[in-house]
Amino acid sequence: MQRPPPSEDFRLKETAPHLGGGWAAGDKLTSTYDLVEQMQYLYVRVVKAKDLPAKDVTGSCDPYVEVKLGNYKGTTRHFEKKTNPEWNQVFAFSKDRIQSSVVEVAVKDKDMVKDDLIGFVVFDLNEVPKRVPPDSPLAPQWYRLEDRKGDKVKGELMLAVWMGTQADEAFPEAWHSDAAAVHSEGLANIRSKVYLSPKLWYVRVNVIEAQDLQPSDKGRFPEVFVKAILGNQALRTRISQSRTINPMWNEDLMFVAAEPFEEHLILSVEDRVGANKDEVLGKAVIPLQNVQRRLDYKPVNTRWFNLEKHVIVDGEQKKKEKFASRIHLRICLEGGYHVLDESTHYSSDLRPTAKQLWKPSIGVLEVGILTAQGLLPMKTKDGRGTTDAYCVAKYGQKWVRTRTIIDNFTPKWNEQYTWEVFDPCTVITIGVFDNCHLQGGDKGAGAKDSRIGKVRIRLSTLETDRVYTHSYPLLVLHPSGVKKMGEVQLAVRFTCSSLLNMLHIYSQPLLPKMHYLHPLTVTQLDSLRHQATQIVSMRLSRAEPPLRKEVVEYMLDVDSHMWSMRRSKANFFRIMGVLSGLIAVGKWFDQICNWRNSLTTILIHVLFIILVLYPELILPTIFLYLFLIGVWYYRWRPRQPPHMDTRLSHADTVHPDELDEEFDTFPTSRPADIVRMRYDRLRSIAGRIQTVVGDLATQGERLQSLLSWRDPRATALFVIFCLIAAIVLYVTPFQVVALVAGFYVLRHPRFRHKLPSAPLNFFRRLPARTDSLL
Repeated sequence: MQRPPPSEDFRLKETAPHLGGGWAAGDKLTSTYDLVEQMQYLYVRVVKAKDLPAKDVTGSCDPYVEVKLGNYKGTTRHFEKKTNPEWNQVFAFSKDRIQSSVVEVAVKDKDMVKDDLIGFVVFDLNEVPKRVPPDSPLAPQWYRLEDRKGDKVKGELMLAVWMGTQADEAFPEAWHSDAAAVHSEGLANIRSKVYLSPKLWYVRVNVIEAQDLQPSDKGRFPEVFVKAILGNQALRTRISQSRTINPMWNEDLMFVAAEPFEEHLILSVEDRVGANKDEVLGKAVIPLQNVQRRLDYKPVNTRWFNLEKHVIVDGEQKKKEKFASRIHLRICLEGGYHVLDESTHYSSDLRPTAKQLWKPSIGVLEVGILTAQGLLPMKTKDGRGTTDAYCVAKYGQKWVRTRTIIDNFTPKWNEQYTWEVFDPCTVITIGVFDNCHLQGGDKGAGAKDSRIGKVRIRLSTLETDRVYTHSYPLLVLHPSGVKKMGEVQLAVRFTCSSLLNMLHIYSQPLLPKMHYLHPLTVTQLDSLRHQATQIVSMRLSRAEPPLRKEVVEYMLDVDSHMWSMRRSKANFFRIMGVLSGLIAVGKWFDQICNWRNSLTTILIHVLFIILVLYPELILPTIFLYLFLIGVWYYRWRPRQPPHMDTRLSHADTVHPDELDEEFDTFPTSRPADIVRMRYDRLRSIAGRIQTVVGDLATQGERLQSLLSWRDPRATALFVIFCLIAAIVLYVTPFQVVALVAGFYVLRHPRFRHKLPSAPLNFFRRLPARTDSLL
């Protein structure tokens, strides 16, 4: 049954923003900022000062610069006892909030009691020049300082003042008047930034054998295994079957490593001497920088490594005793695989690790992150709700983070970013977050940036060279249910450089060929993906400003594999939606067979006779029918990108207890009675699934028993029937057999019985192996 459409509040809305600022064709507007609305800023670049006079009684000068425009005031850092300071700092004031006709740049002397004015320069905003990239940056000039009376004083200040847009090169690093309330230590946390994911490699360690081990107890057969540690990843081989001092394994261990390689691979050969007691027989430390890299599955040279009782890590005191034990390994960095760090359903990059295997790009993706509307308060400050929102976009190895707009429920970013596209069947993810680290330093160490919502856009659903401007609902599932946190407005354009290359991509494997020639197991992929996401989140959280762990994990859908009753229901109904077409065809055919509409049934008879007499028309007819259906549906093709669907996700009808279970920790933190109730519910669902699986197995075993002689009479009947059928089909033309069979299936209800047919009765009487089940 078709579900009703989602409420208007959760729908995608088309918007008509004033992209590019409406500049005329003659204006020098760079095309890289044509997907955002132009925002005007007054820029003041304070470069340096010279010949500043001493103001203190000590005869020294501790200068800093104060830039004042109406109620907004920005200051540079101050220098101790310096008369020729150099700041090279830029201030940006939003034109929308300018409440004055002049900007005042004052040089002051830092003092314990009250700062002294050294001198200042005043600019009339009507005379400030306008600069639009790609114009060259405005050259700063020296200005003589004046006092309050307008008289020239000792000292000069080098400045540049101009009107520009967010396309200006000075914009990302500038001090913004919007962030005047942010402490200087927190300024780094609110700036826009572009990040690159670390280059990830799969490390394959093939443990072959060890020789001349020296266990402490010579009188027992050693139970030896190898434990390998790389960073926080630890794997171990099985216990060797050859219980000697020369054990063999020939077992592969797979790890994830990121450039630059910071951790060493540590191998330890251990002997299981007791129930929970392992004796280390020797260790080897292998730097990954020296490991061979391969692009395909060509054999890698094996190497022997000496095993040492004590190993040295990072320059510890050398205290080791070498002995004859050694281990035989084959180690390589796999460049032919793509290291999966995202959910496979939402991958933004499918290229192999080795750059030599990359194919040329097929196009460019441009995204303008415009504004957000109706954001909800995410935290409380001074007794009122507030939100400090920023966006993060992730596609391929490139992450971008917009600047944080302070205390605003309708923030305007108007920032544009570009990515190279190598495969159209990929997804860009854009998330909106609330910044909880405006204090800077370690003051907000325990706080986490709250998720406001995210948007996914699959590139293959976009028409090329078309600008999509839509307002996407930001939907987040909370323990209380689905909640709309606001809307984010985006402008998206996918430009294709070569249509033929892009169409050729559709015939290529989705993943690099190594995934198919030498596939990894599902368990390995799950474990390696978990390790990859941990490495990416750790590396990005160390950047400046950091892209925090909770942000990266939300963008990478780290918890998408966790059990959820809601998701299970959604997937079940997705399967039913796929099968609904087949069910509809079956119902239609049943109506034909039962002559519900005599005219339609007669036409089907005529078509059937034509196809039987001219079988060469069967395949052309099928493909022509599919072509006509595709052409017919073109009129109703989707005109908007896909977005989060609450009804498809069953987020709007989910039971509160199922939501509580979805948000439960792993392992569970709920009381025993609730866990018992959920366990019983899972058992009842599993019981139904068990019954369905058992029924499918029964039907398959009945097919097998046709020729197995488990029921000798049934098999004898079937074998005799097959012999008679072979003779009849040999002497009878195929077209006659097909016509007779077709007319029998389509016969009039008058010639039908309500009882099951003889072949079906025969099949249901065949034995299955259910009798042998306990």
